Amino acid sequence: MAAIRAAVRVSGRVQGVWFRQSTKQTAESHGVNGWVRNNPDGSVEAIFEGENNAVQAVIAWCKEGPQLARVDDVQVDWRDATGDFKDFRVR
Repeated sequence: MAAIRAAVRVSGRVQGVWFRQSTKQTAESHGVNGWVRNNPDGSVEAIFEGENNAVQAVIAWCKEGPQLARVDDVQVDWRDATGDFKDFRVR
């Protein structure tokens, strides 16, 4: 299967609730590469790259987030995979 890439922005109460580390753990468990970071506006931004089903699973997880999070919105921008990432990192 071909790899896909998704640029994702999650808004709500998503900073200070272990969102980035939980995203990393979820992405790694699905074999998804990329990165996640906090934005100054309080949102969390991520790039997920991997097999379609795996990326879809991580995005589905982002719609719930970790226990203390409150996710209000998840925006997804689909892109072509580049193969730039060899692992998943918290930025």
